[in-house]
Amino acid sequence: MTTDPQTDDLPFYLRPTGLVLIVAAFTALKIFAASNAHFVEDEAYYRIWGLFPAMSYYDHPPMIGWWIAAGQALFGDTVFAVRAVVIFSGLIGSLALWRTAFILFDARTAGWAVLFLNTSLLVGIGGILATPDAPSVLFWGLSFWALAELVTSKNANWWLVIGLMAGCGLLSKYSVLFLGAGIVLWLLWVPEARRWLLSWQLWAGGLIAVLLFAPVLYWNHLHDWVSFYKQFGRAGSKDFTAKYIFEFLGALVGLLNPLIAVLAAMGAADLFKRFLAKDAVGSLIILTVLPFLIYLIYHSLHSRVQANWPAPLFPVFALMAAVFVADLQGRSKNWIKIAKVGAVLGAVVALVVQVHAVAPVTGQLARKDPTFQLRGWPAIGSDLRKIAAETNADFVLTSGYGLNGQIDFLLKEDLPVHQFTQRIRYIMAPSPQDAVFNGTGLYITEARRDQSDKLNAAFSSVQKVAVLRRLVKGVLLEELLVYELSGRQGAVLELVATK
Repeated sequence: MTTDPQTDDLPFYLRPTGLVLIVAAFTALKIFAASNAHFVEDEAYYRIWGLFPAMSYYDHPPMIGWWIAAGQALFGDTVFAVRAVVIFSGLIGSLALWRTAFILFDARTAGWAVLFLNTSLLVGIGGILATPDAPSVLFWGLSFWALAELVTSKNANWWLVIGLMAGCGLLSKYSVLFLGAGIVLWLLWVPEARRWLLSWQLWAGGLIAVLLFAPVLYWNHLHDWVSFYKQFGRAGSKDFTAKYIFEFLGALVGLLNPLIAVLAAMGAADLFKRFLAKDAVGSLIILTVLPFLIYLIYHSLHSRVQANWPAPLFPVFALMAAVFVADLQGRSKNWIKIAKVGAVLGAVVALVVQVHAVAPVTGQLARKDPTFQLRGWPAIGSDLRKIAAETNADFVLTSGYGLNGQIDFLLKEDLPVHQFTQRIRYIMAPSPQDAVFNGTGLYITEARRDQSDKLNAAFSSVQKVAVLRRLVKGVLLEELLVYELSGRQGAVLELVATK
């Protein structure tokens, strides 16, 4: 964050030095939580991706797997290693947002934007989680930064950087395709932007993005386009309902931080006027958000939108809020108070939740607590090792990817763990031979997802031997059933269709 004369009139918390200290404090908090809080289910599953880097995977493109592999190479197979690059990416994202807001507007807007992003609840709390959203947020933000450099410098070579960043975004999550749609709309909508259509750098940048995405396309070609069917198949429903849209909008406002969301809406209204006037900057901000936001609203009219899906839009939402707060000419100064309260509220909530993730304040809320997935796993691992020793188990089977990831990590030094269903999820890893399952094994499942009946075709004996209780401060989160398996009499990993 470079210094500039215009920063001299800013309060300390909006100056580069103050922002560095604030972001550093948030990063230290994230490192603490990332090192001491257990995985959520999806992270435990993606940890296995890191152990087997590949061109792509069943659920998503490969970037988060590559990030996890890099962390594991540096820090070993640990919880922190899985999250390490994610935390570092938050620093780069904040720097990119500051630069974007600084060149498009001014230092005051840049300061507020970084402050709002880091005190949004999704980033302040969820910024440690190793999921595909983390790289998609980063590369969406870096693509937008490169677009800002293009608009302000008029240098066509920035299209090459845009292509590079967008291509990395496509390697992160398919939702970055909506950013591409927004860029095309901007080129067609803004008269002064249309000249770029005759620039060879624009087309070269597009080619760079496609080439970077090519491994994902090739992987899907080899596997009957299974990943595309899984993700894009969600958009085809015709069963419309209003059941989920208010849930989506509520989650969006809540995770952005309600007060910051109000400021972002006000900023979006101001920018929309510039969009209608076909202003290059206002149109860029609106149109790079609009396609994905419209899709999410459409999706919420027939199915649930997961809370993390809008995450790539949060840096631009923070910028919208900053645009409004930084220019309050003729408006009430109470908006500044709202901005300050919103930032402080977000910081306090992030602190409380991150500490609660490591050391829960109470167990009374149990499964209603959003952090319940983190709880009770070390005790489960200890119990499973005792049962494995008592039964002389040689392997463990599971039937859900989240639980499989958790158990695989807990028993990584003791027993091989395999999900016998949905084997397409693990096609990047060597598949074990049936002889591996000739001895005694264990099947572990959540009580509500028991599929032990399907194992009767593969083993002559399937006997329940234990019920484990995953607890937080003595309060039950869920029961895990443990079955002893023996007498293999058929294929084990081909019991259920893979798609």
